[in-house]
This record gives sequence, structure tokens and C-alpha cells, in this order.
Amino acid sequence: MLNLKQLRLEKGISQQKLANAIGSTQQSIYRYESGDYEPDIQTLSLLADFFDTSIDFLVGRTNIRNKAEPIGQSDLNTEESAIVDEVRGLTPEYRRCLVAMIKVFTEASGIGKS
Repeated sequence: MLNLKQLRLEKGISQQKLANAIGSTQQSIYRYESGDYEPDIQTLSLLADFFDTSIDFLVGRTNIRNKAEPIGQSDLNTEESAIVDEVRGLTPEYRRCLVAMIKVFTEASGIGKS
């Protein structure tokens, strides 16, 4: 549970509030965060849903914190796919900054104007 404490602190909630939200105990949250105990799959799912992230991010298997957004069939090349993966790994705040920067670049270059 490498990222549980980080997510909880970013959200600004106590272990007790998190426990109440997922139907657990403060002691269990403490034990998950300290690595003394591993939650079962149902608890992992509840935690992932609560933080709107993936189980893989919670347990440290990936640095992409946001849930994958289905994009269906696409014609992205390898470079574009890598960029999408990087964007998905950003926090919402950094995503907003990136979108703002892209708008500045596209407006300055005249891209997207008829």
C-alpha cells in the first residue's frame, strides 16, 4: 500500500475519516499504511473507488494514479500512446496546467483556427 498514505494526506482526511468512508477501522488504515497488513481485494476496490484511482497505483505497481479512461479503437502511434500514458499519470492540477499550456501554444501558432 505504497501510495495510500499519500492519497489520504492529499485529500486532507484522517485515518478515521477514511475508515468511516469505506466501512473499516482507523487501526486497519494505520496497518495498511505502515505495511503491517495487506487489505483484501474488496477493501482495495473500496479504497481505489474512494480515491478515484487504480488498485495498481495504490499498491505501487504503477505511477499512473488516474483510472484508465477507455478510448476505444484509435489510430495513435507509439509516441502518441506514450504521451497519453504520461498525461494519465498527472494529477488533476497538472492536467489543467498542461491543457492551458497546449491552448497557449495552439493559439500562438494559429492551429485550430479556420
